Amino acid sequence: MRAAIEAGQDKSVKVAMICKSLLGKAHTVMAEGGVAAALRNVDIQDNWKVHFRDTMKGGKFLNNWRMAEIHAKESPERVLELEKWGAVFDRTKKGDINQRPFGGHTYARLAHVGDRTGLEMLRTLQDHAVHQDIEVFMEHTVIELFIRENQIIGLLCYSRASGKFIVFSAKAVILATGGCARCFEVQTNSWETTGDGHALAYHAGAELIDMEFLQFHPTGMVWPPSVKGILVTEGVRGEGGILKNSKGERFMFRYIPPAFKNDVAETEKEANRWVRGDRKHNRKPPELLTRDVVAKAILAEVKAGRGSVRGGAYLDIASVRTPEYIKKKLPSMYHQFKNLADVDITKDPMEIGPTAHYIMGGVRVNPESAESSVEGLFACGEVSGGLHGANRLGGNSLSDLLVFGKRAGECALKRAKSIFEFPVIAEEDVHSVIDWVRKPFSVARGENPYALQKELKEIMSKYCGIIRNGEDIQNGIQAIMEIAKRAEFLEAPAGDVMNVAWHTCLDLYSLVTVSELLARAALERKESRGAHTRADYPNYDSALGLQNIVLKKGSEGMEVTRVSIPPLSEYLANVMKEE
Repeated sequence: MRAAIEAGQDKSVKVAMICKSLLGKAHTVMAEGGVAAALRNVDIQDNWKVHFRDTMKGGKFLNNWRMAEIHAKESPERVLELEKWGAVFDRTKKGDINQRPFGGHTYARLAHVGDRTGLEMLRTLQDHAVHQDIEVFMEHTVIELFIRENQIIGLLCYSRASGKFIVFSAKAVILATGGCARCFEVQTNSWETTGDGHALAYHAGAELIDMEFLQFHPTGMVWPPSVKGILVTEGVRGEGGILKNSKGERFMFRYIPPAFKNDVAETEKEANRWVRGDRKHNRKPPELLTRDVVAKAILAEVKAGRGSVRGGAYLDIASVRTPEYIKKKLPSMYHQFKNLADVDITKDPMEIGPTAHYIMGGVRVNPESAESSVEGLFACGEVSGGLHGANRLGGNSLSDLLVFGKRAGECALKRAKSIFEFPVIAEEDVHSVIDWVRKPFSVARGENPYALQKELKEIMSKYCGIIRNGEDIQNGIQAIMEIAKRAEFLEAPAGDVMNVAWHTCLDLYSLVTVSELLARAALERKESRGAHTRADYPNYDSALGLQNIVLKKGSEGMEVTRVSIPPLSEYLANVMKEE
């Protein structure tokens, strides 16, 4: 929506927005805790340089540093723009936008609307977008990008309601399709996020980067089974929530990495002072370490026999804050646990565990324009890679999509205006794709798409989870390739009108592609860094150095290469050294 708003400001071009679901219904609603920007409303010491350093440190320096610089500098302006457009942020006593602490951020930096920040952002952008001359195609799914001489010329999509196909001739296309965590059993993602954008870009010949880095959020619901994996916002820990094991121990003090010793409280007394607001000379609680550290700490407690009843840990806000405070600051969490788990979080702890949440990898883009290696194909938000490196800081996802959504829309507009004739898509190319996607209608006694998707999720969870090793990953790749062969004979015979089984078939094609991308990248990175942990390579690989894993479609399958990250500019190198 942010990209469409930017492109739609110029009435000399025609802008269309294709939504897999309804307009305003997206996984962004699950980004609850806040949007990261150095507004300096709560901590005057904050600035873009500190935000840049935090982002680079959290990403273990695999970030595209120019993207991290742009993001840190432009995030405040994008958030204030949302406020101007009507976003109702929580306020400080002075009336400024309030900001809360989050894991990995030096200062309180997340502008928020209770724990419904993503929902408020969507509402604001939607209200603003309807005043632009943008045609919206809701409940349509893109199934093919058409490329000629490495340039985008259009796409093909189908209506989920009617099954009818629509061809778009286009001078520029922006992918903003979100992530792919639904290839795992326990995950936070909305039903739409099946890696469609990653798969479309890959099959179009675009380069992808860092697909091994999938973030497991440390706190997802573990009970009841029907809602296992649903996100429990980091805002709970940002408001002072503490993690305990089955013995009632606050265990995170045991898992502070040496690199964070100067940032994190080492005693409960110091951590409690920080929660009470005494932050000038006190360090933040260990519960606000980066997500990879917290997720692996919970897993270690479970393996040591100190996990919760159902194999997780306990997140306690009730002993830290008053019921009134909790209901005011965390209304969604209060209602979520009350309605879904019959737990009153103002009285009792939440039972939580790690859940697949966000992929740092995605389409490799130019940091200035958000354009991919295919001319005219742009990507922004979670479908793009580079900004977050090996691990994303909470809240950076929302400012990421605002900053690079704007840039993608701006640069796509410039490209569209520079091309005078609409490209023509060959009819035979369109019909070839249609024949392929309609194949499940004619397959008799074929594979069940639901069962095959379930198998794929089990494979990914077993072989490519939080802790990985080379043998498991290789077994996982073999299993994924078997799933891919079987997926050629999926059965969905009911026809094309409201055929959910057929939709599941098409989602599965994307999920198989992203699963292979993730697994092959994970096999190539023979070290542990950020969200990627190899039991057989537990340390950083000094010989590997700072390199990105780049994947591209080749004549004989996926091509995997390593690309060294250029050294920081002299200016940014000095920024990294500043206190």
